[in-house]
Amino acid sequence: GVSLLISGLLQMLPGNAADIILAESGGFNTNLTKEKIESDLGLNKEFLGVSQLGFLTQWGEWMGGVVQGDFGDYFRGGKPISRELEARLPVTLQLAAMAMVLSLIIAIPIGVLSAVRQDTPIDYVARSSAIFMLAVPGFWLGVIFFVLVGRWAGWLLPPLIYQDPWENLGGNLKQMWAPATILAFALAGGVMRLTRGQMLEVLRQDYIRTAWSKGLQERTVIMRHAVKNAFIPVLSLIGVQIPILISGSVVLESIFGLPGVGRMLLDGLFQREYLAVLAINLLIASVIVVTNFVVDVTYSFLDPRIRYA
Repeated sequence: GVSLLISGLLQMLPGNAADIILAESGGFNTNLTKEKIESDLGLNKEFLGVSQLGFLTQWGEWMGGVVQGDFGDYFRGGKPISRELEARLPVTLQLAAMAMVLSLIIAIPIGVLSAVRQDTPIDYVARSSAIFMLAVPGFWLGVIFFVLVGRWAGWLLPPLIYQDPWENLGGNLKQMWAPATILAFALAGGVMRLTRGQMLEVLRQDYIRTAWSKGLQERTVIMRHAVKNAFIPVLSLIGVQIPILISGSVVLESIFGLPGVGRMLLDGLFQREYLAVLAINLLIASVIVVTNFVVDVTYSFLDPRIRYA
């Protein structure tokens, strides 16, 4: 369903791969015509005799290949899309994993501290920071990073050529830390606010008052009793944030020159490589479904009320 919807939306874009190839030839190859290129690439098919619905035939043939593990080939060059995905997917997964870990490291401690110190200057600063993180777009932070760091701390600028972690781990981490941190900011704002809200709710529960009445230390009450129960709803937010990770990676991979799936998606849109765009969107939809399933299963293990419901 997702791939069919995307396929229909792609048809609304002006031009197609034939126009791109024809433009790149510069008109010097007189044997090339748009009709011939469309015929060679299979872009001129019809559905029930209607050329405007030809994308349905293309989509059906493509899905037939997907069932067999074939995502098709690039219109330009004929390179298998699955091979390109295999090469680029680890880059995006590394960026997403680093961003998610950093966001949790930033958000959860600050959210807990903000709730424990409610209505204090610490709380006001934390809440304002969360709103700032949610409001500021990642591409703006990426541009500001290059401007400020390039002006005052050029040695922190990441390499412009991608560094493989298996060949140069130090160079890879130097290249990844900036986009991962910027992407983590967008995630941390929501996690921070939810953590604070859940902590405030948990701290009002009777069992927390009982723990205080027993004379337990603040650290024990907060860490052993409050944080554990407050974190369960936060876990469900991780699945919701997967689309934010994906959309953020599309922009940041382009800004920082990372050869990931996000950049592949953007290049596919510009070059009208419809099959590549469809393959990436199908992969993204699958990742979202699987991630939410894993989160739901983990949620049931952490919360006995759901396990036995």
